[in-house]
Amino acid sequence: MRIVFMGTPEFSVPSLNVLIEEGYNVVAVVTQPDRPKGRKRVLTPPPVKVAAEAHGIPVFQPERLRKPEAVEVMREFAPDLIVTAAYGQILPKSVLDLPAHGCINVHASLLPKYRGGAPIHHSIMNGDPTTGVTIMYMEEGLDTGDMISKVELPISDEDSTGTMFDKLSIAGSELLRTTLPDLIAGRITAEPQNNEEATYSPNINRENELIDWTKSARGVFNQVRGLNPFPGAFTYFNGEVFKVWASELPVQNKQAGNANPGTVLHTDEQGIHVQTGDGVIILKQVQPAGKKAMEAAGLARGNQALLNAVFGASRLAEDEDK
Repeated sequence: MRIVFMGTPEFSVPSLNVLIEEGYNVVAVVTQPDRPKGRKRVLTPPPVKVAAEAHGIPVFQPERLRKPEAVEVMREFAPDLIVTAAYGQILPKSVLDLPAHGCINVHASLLPKYRGGAPIHHSIMNGDPTTGVTIMYMEEGLDTGDMISKVELPISDEDSTGTMFDKLSIAGSELLRTTLPDLIAGRITAEPQNNEEATYSPNINRENELIDWTKSARGVFNQVRGLNPFPGAFTYFNGEVFKVWASELPVQNKQAGNANPGTVLHTDEQGIHVQTGDGVIILKQVQPAGKKAMEAAGLARGNQALLNAVFGASRLAEDEDK
């Protein structure tokens, strides 16, 4: 069986490795083009490309898969099955129709919940206790295809998008390992999704990143860890963007008098204590504008401006950002 694998970030690499380890005939890997990264904008290949080239597998990097010339290259690969995992582009019908065994996707949510491009971020930002991976058949709709297999994982308060990204990446690859033999042998009975239960997880935008201090302490806590390690939650301090990378909830979380949400109540060796809509949250790791990420307690020492801060209060900064 000729398999074409499609994926881009580090999340996809374990699934590609499983295909290689199990001896499947991976005739090509399709991934996104190399992109500039870092402050020096160095052209960097996607992790899946690096993994594929290490095993001598041909790599195809179309800017747009929908272009006729890209579809023709896909046709020349003559795939019997296409396996995708976080590829990053929607597959057109002309590609979906190529393999006799269809196209399957390793998706990082328990479908039909969190269809779309950022399921891990949204599951943590929403405070879900569990998430998982679904392998499904692909069709023209956005993650609407019939479900083949699932695995469920817990989300703890210690988890962030980064930790769940790693856990779900491995869980998805192992689910692929156990699912493929039955799929290829025709022993799979796929389950249609209940569209009435569907929710969506669109890609993260600037509005998702801005902290609303009137939310509950738990809500801010979930937002911060849901945006760690990328792209990061932020507020405004002294009219400039102020990133918040990590936070924690105090053991006893009570409203601090009549302080407005966003008010810095005090600082200590734990970090920066900030009022929210229903209690206090402690900022643990922050990043002022123009500086590297640092421990909040270290920034707070002797910083009188910080002691008098009300985060998110600068409308001028918000207007300039827009």
